[in-house]
Amino acid sequence: MQTPVQTDKDRAQPGYRQLFREMYKQNIRKYSMMIALVFIMLLFQVLTDGILLRPLNITNLILQNSYILILAIGMMLVIIMGHIDLSVGSVAAFVGAVSAMMMVEHDMPLFAAVILSLLLGALIGAWQGFWIAYVKIPAFIVTLAGMLLFRGLTMIVLEGKSIAPFPVSFQRMASGFIPDWFNGDMLHFTTIAIGIGLSILYLLFCLQQRAMQKKYQFDLQGKGLLTVKVCFVMAIINLFTYILATYEGIPVILITLFILIAGYTFVMKKTVIGRRIYAIGGNEKAAALSGIKTKRLTFMVFVNMGVLAALSGLVFAARLNAATPKAGNLFELDAIAACFIGGASAYGGIGTIGGAIIGGLVMGVMNNGMSLLGLGIDWQQAIKGLVLLMAVAFDIYNKNKAS
Repeated sequence: MQTPVQTDKDRAQPGYRQLFREMYKQNIRKYSMMIALVFIMLLFQVLTDGILLRPLNITNLILQNSYILILAIGMMLVIIMGHIDLSVGSVAAFVGAVSAMMMVEHDMPLFAAVILSLLLGALIGAWQGFWIAYVKIPAFIVTLAGMLLFRGLTMIVLEGKSIAPFPVSFQRMASGFIPDWFNGDMLHFTTIAIGIGLSILYLLFCLQQRAMQKKYQFDLQGKGLLTVKVCFVMAIINLFTYILATYEGIPVILITLFILIAGYTFVMKKTVIGRRIYAIGGNEKAAALSGIKTKRLTFMVFVNMGVLAALSGLVFAARLNAATPKAGNLFELDAIAACFIGGASAYGGIGTIGGAIIGGLVMGVMNNGMSLLGLGIDWQQAIKGLVLLMAVAFDIYNKNKAS
């Protein structure tokens, strides 16, 4: 009986299978929630008869979720380090209340009030970071105490009432739009120009990255696949800016978010500090033995969280145009959920800033879509709880499968 001849194609097939299997393992955590976000958006676009992706609603999505996304950026660093912060909602409310006292009650200049509010957030973060980093009290306990403490102080400052209105210049911080310097009639041409500029910058960045990889003889992505990727991203950028241009243009808070996302992504991916934060989250004892000052870095991460919580409180107060005792309620849960849905590990050491933003957008789109469908807050909370549980279960499944 003649033995079948094994061709080169047959011998290569297991190699391709192994390659695809490795690519899947490496990218499933990175792209799964992005795919889920697209699916959720398309689902609600159909269920709401096209309302979800209308220019007005997309703008509202950005404005409504901006303060949660700011919190999620800081929370991601805390979670990567293996901690948690339950106080951020109360801190945001407290800083918003203090800013109202300064600007509304005492007519303090806007710039001075904002700077003092951010410094107050840094002091709160330092207070909590001291107990966590140096006294070694678990972050869960310290921030739970902080949640109660600063919620109580908010009520004391406001005396149980709301303070309003804020100056118009302060309101623009959360609900303003960049002006159209081209004086477009039907379209906001400045937004179109910004979209084109961002597309060109992205193209140049990709070409520079490829040139660097070629210079140092790294494995290069195929030209065809790279071209498809670049064209797709450029199309998304220009489509997004075109949709915004048909309404009021780019919100000011979106510029703030872009700066924060770019800055923190650079820090976490390209700097020594970022690598050390990941190292502490992966194994704090090993990081300490390797010479990393774990206590000081933990302290600084909580100071950073305090500043971002203060910024979130300012943005929320500016959008609401009032400081209220109930401000910041459940913000901490939305921020934590955004991080875990966005790929952060419950064990620490894993997570990205982009993942936190995607997780926050998943939560935001779900909230917005369910509200458009008329679902009550009770069902919304139940569904969000299930999504969070599934995200953490998915993380643990992938971790166990990898090991």
